[in-house]
Amino acid sequence: MFLVGFLALTAAGCATRPSPIPQRLPPPASGAGAAAQQPVSEVAFLALSLVGTPYAAGGGSPETGFDCSGLVGYAYARALRVSLPRTTFALARAGAPVTDLKPGDLVFYNTLRRPFSHVGIYLGDARFVHAPSTGGAVRIENMRLDYWARRFDGARRVAF
Repeated sequence: MFLVGFLALTAAGCATRPSPIPQRLPPPASGAGAAAQQPVSEVAFLALSLVGTPYAAGGGSPETGFDCSGLVGYAYARALRVSLPRTTFALARAGAPVTDLKPGDLVFYNTLRRPFSHVGIYLGDARFVHAPSTGGAVRIENMRLDYWARRFDGARRVAF
């Protein structure tokens, strides 16, 4: 008897007319600036998913490991299907300087006694994700730490 009642309710539910599904989503209410920045934050989310991946000089994938520019290139390629230059110096020339950091922006550091020798992806709240060095793994750092603050070369926003 219970089974008959359950089947009757299920059939009645299937017979109801579904609400129409819009063919196109409406634009976000927050404006074009936020809409344009939202995909870039996907880069930050993707980079976060790679925390713990081993460092590898010249590496550019989770299977081979990452160096700093390899991590950036991989995250942008996977999240936004954007191909970026492979070296940190070329990455610094590819973006426009910014001071109002947003998730997905590139942050540059002088870690090898030369400008723009290291790059990471800004996450928000003065934190960035990067592939540090041999023996390390992709990790999150605080930009306010003295080591990073003294070596900061600036930030760039990639236009695509």
